[in-house]
Amino acid sequence: MNDIAAQLAQLHEASLDRHTRLISGPQGPRVMLDGTPVLLLCSNNYLGLADHPRVREAAADAAMRWGVGAGASRLVSGTMTIHERLERRLADFEGTESCMLYGSGYLANIGVLTTLGGAGQTIFSDALNHASIIDGCRLARADTFVYDHCDLEHLQWALRDRGREGDVIVTDSVFSMDGDVAPLAGIVTLARRHGALVVVDEAHATGTLGPGGRGAVAEAGLEGEVEVLVGTLSKALGSYGGYVCARSEIVELLVNSSRSLIYSTAPSPPAAAGALAALELLIEQPLRPEKLQSTAELLRRQLGAAGMPPRSGRTQIVPLIVGDAEATVRLSEAALARGVFAQAIRPPTVPAGSSRLRLTVMASHTATELAGAVAALGDAAREVGVTFDPVPDAAEPVARAA
Repeated sequence: MNDIAAQLAQLHEASLDRHTRLISGPQGPRVMLDGTPVLLLCSNNYLGLADHPRVREAAADAAMRWGVGAGASRLVSGTMTIHERLERRLADFEGTESCMLYGSGYLANIGVLTTLGGAGQTIFSDALNHASIIDGCRLARADTFVYDHCDLEHLQWALRDRGREGDVIVTDSVFSMDGDVAPLAGIVTLARRHGALVVVDEAHATGTLGPGGRGAVAEAGLEGEVEVLVGTLSKALGSYGGYVCARSEIVELLVNSSRSLIYSTAPSPPAAAGALAALELLIEQPLRPEKLQSTAELLRRQLGAAGMPPRSGRTQIVPLIVGDAEATVRLSEAALARGVFAQAIRPPTVPAGSSRLRLTVMASHTATELAGAVAALGDAAREVGVTFDPVPDAAEPVARAA
């Protein structure tokens, strides 16, 4: 027990301790946080669909028709019709033969990598991949080689040095903390040259990039060129759960070998129905992703004009790098006191020395709301003594704590 207390004290001393906050009501541009109205600038509800009337209604209807829970693993108690409907629609949306739902995107990544990464193989993983990919690599029987972030030369060297037929290259398409986009065309070219399979996690790209929001793979013109697409229902689609889209034989292998699928209860019917309704809305309204990106670009311009240039990028994830963890927490709390909820992201989520406010926009944020948020952030930075040094290409501004 004393060891637990010591661990908690150590986290607090390093400004790395965490706690949850209570939100009353649905996720939207504005929420009640611990009883206080604030602008929400750190949610992954990118298209604002989590509380869309059609999505709510679909989830409620599904609860009345199929109940709240799926009961068991699908290999034990069967696949429900709503699961099959959503899988067919997702496969069609992603342009693949087949699809399999998982309880979460985290479970999907673990399931794919532990299934495809067998003994005697190597998984080549980007240095800034999501924790679910990292954990999938750790649990797989394959060796893991971590290549430098988005560095095709390093990946090519690694494939030449230790690659073999049937290895796996895995990458986020949009990186969750930096918002940059992986060099997918180059990765696919290297994979073809070395006989490797490519796994791309489109969690932050589905509904936000590409034609009709079909993701970064589609944006790069690589549909049909990537063996496995992993996605989530919990971000732009506003629900909960994960999925894997691939050719039929890969999905069949997952059904037979993926422990995080076999030994997990299937996603709840209301979550599946809500995601299906959100997907239909995205298909019907393909300009929603463009609205999201124009909103993100507006925030970047406003931050730059206010002397807080964010890391360069073009996605809805806008990192404002501070560096020091304690200073980042003080900045986040000062912004919150001014009505802006922008979460402080610290190690181990990001590398040491790169703590940040991870700002995320929704398509439903207004220009007036964002202008107010930037003003609040500027006032908060001045209060806590954080200033931002511009860099020549505005790619990686550095903040200094006074």
